[in-house]
Amino acid sequence: MKILKALFLLLIIVGCKDAATSKVEKANNSDTIDSATKEFREFKVLDSKYLTNIQIWEALNKGLEDFTEAKYNALKPLVLEKDIPTLQGYILDGNLTYESLTKFYLFRIRKYDRENNLSLNAVIAINPNSIKEARLRDEALRNRDVVAEDLKYSVYGMPILLKDNINTSEMATTAGAVALQNNNTKDAFIVSKLKAQGALILGKANLSEWAYFFCGVCPSGYSAIGGQTLNPYGRKIIDTGGSSSGSAVAVAANFCVAAIGSETSGSILSPSSQNSVVGLKPKIGLVSRAGIIPISSTLDTAGPIAKNVMDASIVLDAIYGCDAQDSKSFKSNNQKGGAVNYTKFKFASLRGKTFGAFKGLLEDSLYVKAIADLKSQGATIIEFEPKDYQLPDFLRLLNLDMKKDLPEYFSKYGDPSLDLKSVEDVMAFNLKDSINSMPYGQSLFEGIVADKATNEEFLEIKKQLKINGSLYFYFAKKQHNLDAFLSINNYHAGFAAVAEIPAITIPMGYTTTGEPKGLTIIGDSEKEILEYAYLYEQASKKRVAPLKYN
Repeated sequence: MKILKALFLLLIIVGCKDAATSKVEKANNSDTIDSATKEFREFKVLDSKYLTNIQIWEALNKGLEDFTEAKYNALKPLVLEKDIPTLQGYILDGNLTYESLTKFYLFRIRKYDRENNLSLNAVIAINPNSIKEARLRDEALRNRDVVAEDLKYSVYGMPILLKDNINTSEMATTAGAVALQNNNTKDAFIVSKLKAQGALILGKANLSEWAYFFCGVCPSGYSAIGGQTLNPYGRKIIDTGGSSSGSAVAVAANFCVAAIGSETSGSILSPSSQNSVVGLKPKIGLVSRAGIIPISSTLDTAGPIAKNVMDASIVLDAIYGCDAQDSKSFKSNNQKGGAVNYTKFKFASLRGKTFGAFKGLLEDSLYVKAIADLKSQGATIIEFEPKDYQLPDFLRLLNLDMKKDLPEYFSKYGDPSLDLKSVEDVMAFNLKDSINSMPYGQSLFEGIVADKATNEEFLEIKKQLKINGSLYFYFAKKQHNLDAFLSINNYHAGFAAVAEIPAITIPMGYTTTGEPKGLTIIGDSEKEILEYAYLYEQASKKRVAPLKYN
């Protein structure tokens, strides 16, 4: 039984079968099916054994003394579910300040996130300087050190959470692992970009430990440091999705304006779908991975998670860019050679656009309704059966990449005082207190160590996966002249990953049991799929905030 559970979870991680062909294969690709939900209702560990509310808030309680429940309630109509342009407008009009916005989110996290009947365990650390930094943003605006006209579509002053595998100087970067509890680092490249544009790093979000490539049979959303992240649409009932669980849950529960997640295969798409938010997995290399704890330098990418498409576009606009430290990084220019602006949408409708719908998914009523909404925007829908391509040795790609990529992270971006150099070092550390540091075991790390391959074998694995993933989409795209593909949740995340193409998921409704689902659009260009997603979102407006967190 244990082996079967591990296999099931590995299939979730790698998305290694075509989910559009049958109910069984859909289950293999998605961590949202009922059997998975039931299996994970009883958790070995719920609350962190390494983190308490007292520890999280001791540096900020004094700064929040003047922010009362009355002030919090007065600001609710101005903040809850509002997008970045609206928030920036309220600030420019004097109805909000960056300080009051930041305090609102801090108060809300402290109120809901841990050690109470509604706790979600979504946030793993708070930036102790967040209130001070918010005041500095207000001061700069008053002194006209920033141009007010430039703020509407800007991350300036916006409180953003980072998945806790992304380095930032204010807080340790743990990947949820006890071995990295004191991993104090410099900023990752994308964090430097956020700060340069005035974004406020609010804190770190919990995650599936080591980005869900560690324990094999653990529930998504669990880490030893952060505890078990829970879904606000059904605590202990509905799966959070992984591995950017805390990022998606925090956005869904209005703990921040937006968050940054990371994906190897489905780790942004899955939790975003499961928590009724928007998640964008960019093309590999558009967003730097330097300073982010890796699984696979072949497939990893960071990306935005937000409540709506516009906010996701604004955050992407802030974090993308070429980085000489990232081997896959590239310059993204528009047709005139200038920088791409992801926030300026040009399509008034989807008239003239053609999307491919997987025939095997048409039994899903929410998917069928989403297709109808796209048609109402003028889109043409082609139903098709994909060619039977497989993803051989996907797990081995992750094993072999992480075996070399994690030591590189330790040597270039980690805290040298930790004295960690390899996967084996982490495993040895965990064995010192296995009950607390690895209650679900570390079977995937064991698999990494056991996997041996020559350089030629490794290159062949990568080559074949890239070919198969690209051909999976290519033939249908060419035959039907498709602009993009329509999927559900993370069902085709594995193929999009190895093809190295972008995907975005948008809320498309809720099952009869209240479980969120997302329409996932897979295409060639972030700019285009963002625009398609925006038009679908405006036509459907399916997101509903979790009721108990209003």
